[in-house]
Amino acid sequence: MLNPEKCISCRTCELACSFKHEREFRPTAARVNVLQFEKEGISIPLMCLQCDNAACEKVCPSGALKRNEVTGAMVVDDAKCIRCKMCVQACPFGNIAYDPAKRCILRCDLCDGDPQCAKFCPFGAITYVEANSGTLAKKRAYAAKMKEALQEVTK
Repeated sequence: MLNPEKCISCRTCELACSFKHEREFRPTAARVNVLQFEKEGISIPLMCLQCDNAACEKVCPSGALKRNEVTGAMVVDDAKCIRCKMCVQACPFGNIAYDPAKRCILRCDLCDGDPQCAKFCPFGAITYVEANSGTLAKKRAYAAKMKEALQEVTK
């Protein structure tokens, strides 16, 4: 769950994520990113919303994107991935990226059920909760707001 009103833009989530996945503190390799709207004084942590009907999975020509049965997260099988970046283009929220330094797709995999971004977020802007109907409804509502906000920014 993302709570932007609690985010202070410390970017600890990005550091924890990049260290967990890449063993280096490199925010550009994080699967979570903090967007800052300085004029409004708002920071919003963004990451994969783990969509039920994932566009990224649908467009993947090699079948490299699959849902982890235990965590429910969409994960990338690097051995199958052909780096076509179609998943990057398909994500309606822009929450998948390509890392040219490591030549791999970056997307949240929930750290195998122990998300480091939530674990190390000092103010609780990111929390890890069980996906049930209540949290899924909140996630969908938040995603709709984010989509609207992002469309305004890109105009």
